[in-house]
Amino acid sequence: MTSQTTDNALPDLPRTPRDLVPLLLVPALIVLSAPLFGNLSSWVTLTVAGLAMGMMIFLMASGMTLVFGLMDVINFGHGVFISLGAYATLIVLGPLAGWAKADSVWLNLGLLGLCILVAMLTTGVIGALFERIIVRPVYGSHLKQILVTVGGLIVAEQMIHAIWGASPITIALPETLRGAFVFGDAAIERYRVFAIGVGLSVFAVMYLVLNRTRIGLLIRAGVENPEMVESLGYRIRRLFVGVFVAGSALAGLGGVMWAFYRQTLTAGMGMEVMVLVFIVIIVGGLGSIGGCFVGSLLVALVANYVGFLAPKLALVSNILVMALVLVWRPQGLFPVTRQ
Repeated sequence: MTSQTTDNALPDLPRTPRDLVPLLLVPALIVLSAPLFGNLSSWVTLTVAGLAMGMMIFLMASGMTLVFGLMDVINFGHGVFISLGAYATLIVLGPLAGWAKADSVWLNLGLLGLCILVAMLTTGVIGALFERIIVRPVYGSHLKQILVTVGGLIVAEQMIHAIWGASPITIALPETLRGAFVFGDAAIERYRVFAIGVGLSVFAVMYLVLNRTRIGLLIRAGVENPEMVESLGYRIRRLFVGVFVAGSALAGLGGVMWAFYRQTLTAGMGMEVMVLVFIVIIVGGLGSIGGCFVGSLLVALVANYVGFLAPKLALVSNILVMALVLVWRPQGLFPVTRQ
């Protein structure tokens, strides 16, 4: 494992005044877009929807950028962990379907919590096997990583078909998260508010773990100088396997949130969002968690605003955002320096 970051590989805060500019992009976009809408309610609804979408994209993309930033592994099979996380909800929804229909906030949130827990455990275990069998033999070779992870993706999707069938499966939101909060003429879906809360919580936990704990210090030290960490008696390989497992579990969490948002499960649902995931990772800066967070919000908000104001440009808006960012900062909003 030869990937090495020197400055800001993980949840990265600005270190120079120049780095403050990308942080201002999201609030500036939100404020400057307001006059373009005919009324305040449309702007508020679209903004909250964009923030919620951005948080869900961040949950799905953060695991992949974490693995790339720490391990220099390009995992094209990341999308299947999103799908597996979504399908893992069926393990809980089967025996506990009554909890979703119950008129109880605690039962509804407990059901969602169990779905998230089971999905993260499932994708974490499968991620450990994926790393051991498929990824470990090709460390250091990006071309081989792309080929073998795409092959692993195809096999895993066929396994989903074999277990759950090829037909789409419909799931329902818990009763508490249905409907919307109404403020004047603005309607804000409850589930979107919940998604924003989950996304912010995950980002805060990732930042604290990677920058304020001993395990985070060991991981970052292992990235820069694995031989030194090994000489201190720590198993650097186990640390990196743990990172891959954590990245897979985060994809599973994103899959759960995406499943309840779409309310329809398909084996290819993870791959359907991988284009967005790659755009976000490129916009934010390869390997940058902070950049992934800002990039997710930026891409989602632009897609929502453009989709409302100019529907014909909606499909290319994300590509335009990526192109403009790369012209301005070719390495992304928060580039990671590599040795």
